[in-house]
Amino acid sequence: MSRGVFVGIATVDVVHRLERPLRPNEKVTALRQDISAGGPAANAAVVFARLGGDATLVTALGRHPLARFAAEDLARHGVTVRDAAPDVVEPPAVSVIQVIDETGDRQVSSVNAGAFWARYPAQPPGGITDGADVVLVDGHHPDLARAAVRAEAPVVLDGGSWKPVLSDLLPSVDYAVCSSAFPEPESLEVPRVAVTRGPDPIRWWAGPERGEVQVPSVVVRDTLGAGDAFHGAFAYALTTGASFVEALTTGARVAALRCSVVGPRAWLEQL
Repeated sequence: MSRGVFVGIATVDVVHRLERPLRPNEKVTALRQDISAGGPAANAAVVFARLGGDATLVTALGRHPLARFAAEDLARHGVTVRDAAPDVVEPPAVSVIQVIDETGDRQVSSVNAGAFWARYPAQPPGGITDGADVVLVDGHHPDLARAAVRAEAPVVLDGGSWKPVLSDLLPSVDYAVCSSAFPEPESLEVPRVAVTRGPDPIRWWAGPERGEVQVPSVVVRDTLGAGDAFHGAFAYALTTGASFVEALTTGARVAALRCSVVGPRAWLEQL
């Protein structure tokens, strides 16, 4: 069984599905509510596990009831959590998310991991990447990420946005899979780089080689976590011997499926 280690943030996601975006000072009744664990590394680990891999998430959660909820949700989906801050009693980051019913577009607000890690810079658990076939970092817990990229396994960067710690991580990254919001990905000195662009073709380059991967066309119902799904599927494909382009193709297929189904977890049943 392929083993993937995912290093980064775990949140509690509160998702409301709305008919339309809210106007200032407006109150509405949501069409639907979902609550689950979230975060780039956590969601990618869920997908890796669903595809048949052995997924471990290295993060900082603590023992607040909300943190326990997130850990239990991840465990239900086959993810082993290694908590670098098990004794912290403060709540973890909560992401507040609105998804618009007609378009599937989402708006997300979160405090992310910065303040939590600044107050509780726990030491990374020992041997966090032992036996890994692939390691993914999202950069949200810098000390954990710095420890993880020392792995002998291929290292994948979830480049959702620029973070200061990336200056330390990039020399050890083998694959950088970035969103279109990532600044100047062409300048990254990484062996293989890809940029996802929503429904538009994925751009990739590996040294002098360049190309594009087409994204399957679907009726978009919910874009929340689509990039995370892509990263989890990409990482899993690498562990099966897939080439860079083949892994990107797998990621695109899985992300498109995720966009076609309402809700943060329901789509997994079709994977």
